[in-house]
Amino acid sequence: MPFIMIVVLIDMLSIGIIVPVLPALVGEFTSDPAAQAHWYGVVTFSFALASFFGAPLLGALSDRFGRRPVLLIGFCGLALNFFATALASALWMLIASRIVGGVTQANAAVANAYVADITPPEQRARRFGLLGAMFGIGFILGPVLGGLLGGIDLRLPFWVAGALTMLNFAYGLVVLPESLPAERRRAVTWRAANPLLALNALTRLAGIGPLVAVLALSGLAQFTLYTTWVLHNSFKFGWGPTENGWSLFVVGLVSALVQGVLLGRLLKRFPPWRLALMGLASSTLAYLAWGAATAGWVMYVVILANVLGNTVAAAMQSIVSGAADAREQGSTMGALSSLNSLMAVLAPAIAAPLLGLVAPLPQGDWRLGLPMFCCAALQALALMLAWAHFRRSGAAAQPAPSSASTAA
Repeated sequence: MPFIMIVVLIDMLSIGIIVPVLPALVGEFTSDPAAQAHWYGVVTFSFALASFFGAPLLGALSDRFGRRPVLLIGFCGLALNFFATALASALWMLIASRIVGGVTQANAAVANAYVADITPPEQRARRFGLLGAMFGIGFILGPVLGGLLGGIDLRLPFWVAGALTMLNFAYGLVVLPESLPAERRRAVTWRAANPLLALNALTRLAGIGPLVAVLALSGLAQFTLYTTWVLHNSFKFGWGPTENGWSLFVVGLVSALVQGVLLGRLLKRFPPWRLALMGLASSTLAYLAWGAATAGWVMYVVILANVLGNTVAAAMQSIVSGAADAREQGSTMGALSSLNSLMAVLAPAIAAPLLGLVAPLPQGDWRLGLPMFCCAALQALALMLAWAHFRRSGAAAQPAPSSASTAA
């Protein structure tokens, strides 16, 4: 487990570095805030669309050839994306490089499958939480470093991200062991590699089908938030790369603390389904508060208060992974990643028009929070569907686990 955690940490550190500066880089090729919001939406759409098709393919390949070689190839492609972005002199070059990055960044699905390979089903929620903590730590350090580097030169963060990704490749090549034994591998099939067929297979997992809509709505809300966070804060509060970097630092810090420290304790008191419901409710309120905020400090207060919102992903991943066959963890995690990528494709289509609509409003106007209110509506619908599913399946009638039963 420590090997894959370090790999994910370095991976997310390199990705986090570019978050606060990518919108500003897009702004170098545009003439006004509305155009910047539009083309930033196109750039993020291209990345997400490539990831949508790449995730199930990489997951299926990892089921056939093992997790390690697929991860290593992904690191090489991701490094190429960062270096190409740093050299981009036109919007089309920026979009092309992000397409390469979208395909190769989908190796996050392979990392999740790696964890499922080496973890008993009853411990997967906690292990996925530890993996989520590495994502959080990457977003603690990455955006702050990116904001500081972006203050020196807007393209410097991309060079550093590429160097970190090559460091990850070297570490994986020397240290990372294979997690999938030969007897558990299976041939690559078109059904497993096709993102639409993979999603269909996900709906047929025992007890999971209706939860796909919950995962989709919650993911759409989350990716709409990611797409709009930097520009929303820039338009509403006048934040630059440094301020946005520090805000993402706090987001990552809270996420890492919750998933790395608190999640195990919470799972001793609440089953994954109940934790998912509480997290969905907390996130709905957080989106509303972020949308209504008229001062930057309020964003930090809500980040700190939304503790339970950071438990949803690990809880839902545990439920889905537990329903999948041991030989299909790569394909299952790939399908989950593909679902997330599909939502990331749709998010810019929602976020860019909403940002463009409110961009002319004066700084500090609460109506600039329109994208956040949209996120709240999506998350509230996900909460209602999840509650209905768990109540119908009988999960809501089950008692919470005792400390003794979950201590393992």
